[in-house]
Amino acid sequence: MAGIYLHIPFCKQACHYCDFHFSTSMGLKSKLVEALVRELEIRRDYLGPDATLETIYFGGGTPSLLTEAELHTLFEAIYRHFAVSPQAEITLEANPDDLTPAKLRELAASPINRLSIGLQSFHEPHLRLMNRAHSAQESTTAVRTAQDAGFENISLDLIYGVPAPDHGLWEQDMAAAFALNVPHLSCYALTIEPDTVFGRRLRKGSFSAPPDDFVAQQFEMLLQSLPAHGYEQYEISNFCRPGRESRHNSNYWRGVPYLGLGPSAHSFNGYSRQYAVANNPQYVTSVLEQGVVPATSETLSPTDRANEYLMTSLRTSRGCDLDYLQHTLGTDLRTARAPYLRELEHNGWATVRGPQLVLTDRGKLLADQITLELFLEPEA
Repeated sequence: MAGIYLHIPFCKQACHYCDFHFSTSMGLKSKLVEALVRELEIRRDYLGPDATLETIYFGGGTPSLLTEAELHTLFEAIYRHFAVSPQAEITLEANPDDLTPAKLRELAASPINRLSIGLQSFHEPHLRLMNRAHSAQESTTAVRTAQDAGFENISLDLIYGVPAPDHGLWEQDMAAAFALNVPHLSCYALTIEPDTVFGRRLRKGSFSAPPDDFVAQQFEMLLQSLPAHGYEQYEISNFCRPGRESRHNSNYWRGVPYLGLGPSAHSFNGYSRQYAVANNPQYVTSVLEQGVVPATSETLSPTDRANEYLMTSLRTSRGCDLDYLQHTLGTDLRTARAPYLRELEHNGWATVRGPQLVLTDRGKLLADQITLELFLEPEA
């Protein structure tokens, strides 16, 4: 099992909360597609000679800015260099304003079989605050139009914890999302990163983030509302109807190898990580003129691998398999962190079910802190 991720680093405009790598200039878009095709050839052996792709994910940025011809070019290269499962999950991230009937007809005729639509909110002032390119009306229209075009496997992105006088707008956003009857939701707390418009405004005093308890209350409201609409939480920020998990993202959390293509993309082969440079001109020049992907590699120590597994697995409903940690990764957490494991259970933050360490709903609010406490010290 393996997957590939293609980073499409272009956006119409910069969202005020986003610190991903992207450019609002489209001048290099065709050259970058050409470079992605070349990188697919250069790195076709990264996952091993017998790898079959079970997932393909176009992320960004805004992959829905790719033209029909550009998508065709990329798919031709993928299928030329890799074996792809007939049942592969093939996802494209899309913004609502791009999903016109004509665009959706193009996508429906391609190998793409799953859409991840970045709605973020159905409330117009919140969309303007975040500097989203679409309107509240386009949020609903895009999903309905995609469903009419034959896309049933749809995920919606929502952001909670946006400044508001009370929780009424978040209740309305949840209700609007539930009414669209899609199989998957990804819901993220608004995070203020330093190198973003919100981060700079926060430092200047012209933006105020809501208090932590306000954000936590909206997360708890979400958890309480989802079961009545048929959704289960399978990762802290991800919710689905039974059996409708994102296979691609689930593989990340399970430590399955993947190949990341494009500027800023990460790759993992089980023992090392690779990080491509987050610079479009440098990436394009290096790949097309020198045949070299400009990237940094890091070999993971046994402790690194154990800590990474802790970090990703504790976010999921399956939790952390303590037997796997001990027998495969060489870390006996039950001995090394025995007092803290007892504290987690005593405080109602986690349960141990056989070999599985699973965070409770209360524990999920503290997931980052708990993970840091469980981390093992690196080898000297």
